Amino acid sequence: MPPKEEVIEAAGRQVTISNPDKIFFPKTGHTKLDLVRYYMAVAEGALRGVAGRPMALKRFVNGAEGEAFFQKRAPTSRPEWIETVELSFPSGRTAEEIVVRDAAQLAWIVNLGCIDLNPHPVRADDLDHPDELRIDLDPVPGVPWSQIREVALVASGVLKDFGLIGWPKTSGSRGIHIYCRIEHRWTFPEVRRAAVALAREVERRAPDIATSRWWKEERHGVFLDYNQNAKDRTIASAYSVRPTADARVSTPLTWDELPTCEPEAFTLSTVPSRFARMGDPSNGIDEAVGSLDALLALSTQHEAAGFGDAPWPPHFAKQTGEPARVQLSRRRREDRPPAATGQVPPPAPGKTVGPTGRRRSTMPLIEIARAASEAEARIGLQRWRARHGEVWSHLAPSDILVDSMRGRNTTWTRIRLNLRNVPESERPPQEALEVDYDPWAGYQGPDRSGQLERPKRRRPSSGPNPSDA
Repeated sequence: MPPKEEVIEAAGRQVTISNPDKIFFPKTGHTKLDLVRYYMAVAEGALRGVAGRPMALKRFVNGAEGEAFFQKRAPTSRPEWIETVELSFPSGRTAEEIVVRDAAQLAWIVNLGCIDLNPHPVRADDLDHPDELRIDLDPVPGVPWSQIREVALVASGVLKDFGLIGWPKTSGSRGIHIYCRIEHRWTFPEVRRAAVALAREVERRAPDIATSRWWKEERHGVFLDYNQNAKDRTIASAYSVRPTADARVSTPLTWDELPTCEPEAFTLSTVPSRFARMGDPSNGIDEAVGSLDALLALSTQHEAAGFGDAPWPPHFAKQTGEPARVQLSRRRREDRPPAATGQVPPPAPGKTVGPTGRRRSTMPLIEIARAASEAEARIGLQRWRARHGEVWSHLAPSDILVDSMRGRNTTWTRIRLNLRNVPESERPPQEALEVDYDPWAGYQGPDRSGQLERPKRRRPSSGPNPSDA
């Protein structure tokens, strides 16, 4: 029997939905067709967040609990009414990416298994000048939701003081996003520079609850991730369903709602009725276009005071004026801690780099797992915890560093522990990784950072793998 299909009508076109009854959210029972119908119900708002923008396809072909992979290049087999545009990346490579403008195109990409939508902050007619400043509030583990909301309100005040209008939404995960439409005048590095200035100003106004520190072991409270404004970075857009157990939605809010909102209230089941009742709170964002001049002037003031650039993501080539990609203890600045010399933490047995790569750290870090999924990494963490219960009792939630790392086409997860709260005499040494996954095994292509070559890696031997036992 051939796979079941269902045809829906959207934007005057017929779109075929394959395997409509396939369960995409096992805990809630929502199917692929439920997901498509959700996006059709909120299409006006969802399109406001993605229309005319190139989009990286994050595909969950086996549903929210399955492994996702990124597809930057548009499928070669596609309807003639699917629009694409050619993007270039920091590595120098190019790709034709999907551009969505109507509900039919939206339904077509959801049918590919795209649970959330990940557009770039540019329009297809001007790929070099973003029209969006994105503020991503990313809490460290253990930070309560109330504190994230508090930082969002501080960020709103900073934006107003510098002539910009912010439009908040839940991230659908652990944080809050604030978007600002801006004029098509500035390049990606300039927009990122404005974002760095904003992050530092929020940190200055709320130093106890907000941080602009890039290195995870130096953060506290809520991190303002300025690097989300670097080229080739995408964030789940408004009305994106997230791959969570409860099918949570990244939902636009009014500023009046934000102080009392709770993220679990916004799901695939609840947001359509909310949308039908009150419409889209982000309606008007495209008309509220602002200037970055004031934030860039603030950045100039920061530079005059001795604050240079902030670290870029590791897969970017070294930028002009960027400080060494090391922690504060190694930067030659007046504000560096006087005794913070740091060291390179040792790698796990059999690995060439440790918890911080090759950079120094003042924090006592050990690495626990490198895994294809966060679930696998956390299973490894639980095995480590079972052996080191006395150490675990000293750890705070913020001492457990869970990093989503970029591989070739998928993300992978690294877990590290910061032993700063463990008495020095009780700190365990770096042990063999509980889970040892290498997303680059066998890869011989160019480095994503723009370097001509990534060092070739040996293919795994055909012998037994102890981790498979």
